[in-house]
Amino acid sequence: MMRNDSGETTVVLRIDGMSCAGCAAAVERALSGVDGVVSASVDVAAKEAHVQYRPGTAGRDDLVGAVRSAGYSVDE
Repeated sequence: MMRNDSGETTVVLRIDGMSCAGCAAAVERALSGVDGVVSASVDVAAKEAHVQYRPGTAGRDDLVGAVRSAGYSVDE
């Protein structure tokens, strides 16, 4: 799901493999480290990450790559 608000895009990623608050924090740190990410919020219970980013600087592939590099998978 994507939404565009004043030049920024929000995407919801379904994350597999998270089981605790520490997992959510690791995914949030990984996403926040991507250039162009404005905000990242992870809900471990819903297994979702809500990420707001600047198109052209970051893209969905960058976000998925960050999640995977943190050791988790994304439902495509």
